[in-house]
Amino acid sequence: MPNEVTIYTDGAASGNPGPGGYGVVLICGRHRLEKSEGFRLTTNNRMELMAVIAGLEALKIPGSKVVIYTDSKYVADSVEKGWVFQWEAKGFKKKKNPDLWIRFLDVYRKHKVRFVWIKGHASNPENEICDRLAVEARKREGLNEDTGYKPEENEEDMFLS
Repeated sequence: MPNEVTIYTDGAASGNPGPGGYGVVLICGRHRLEKSEGFRLTTNNRMELMAVIAGLEALKIPGSKVVIYTDSKYVADSVEKGWVFQWEAKGFKKKKNPDLWIRFLDVYRKHKVRFVWIKGHASNPENEICDRLAVEARKREGLNEDTGYKPEENEEDMFLS
């Protein structure tokens, strides 16, 4: 069985929606991997979740013990408080980002994963690296399309209730 894998993640979007990116740092023993990717039109929450997915999808050994550090309450609370499993049971009806949550659950269930929420921009060196990777990724030329992003899912966000 491998050592515990530590994954740091961050997502960023300029405009929300707007150009976005994610950054991931994976650490296991002496091994380290940094990943990032940018998209033309997406949201911050999609990038936060995509960072977690990219980190988990990078793992080669099923059943790995993983601790994910994220500054996203959206992601950490959705999993640690069990909300995403309730959403799944209801077919993600009226929930945002179902494409990513389905993808997340598929890879999440292959490992033993625990989330730790950390305050963003609080001088955590690995989180700062993830933030830099995410911001750099969203600024690249020739950004990919976030094919799962559906602007109409976010229309209610445009108005105060």
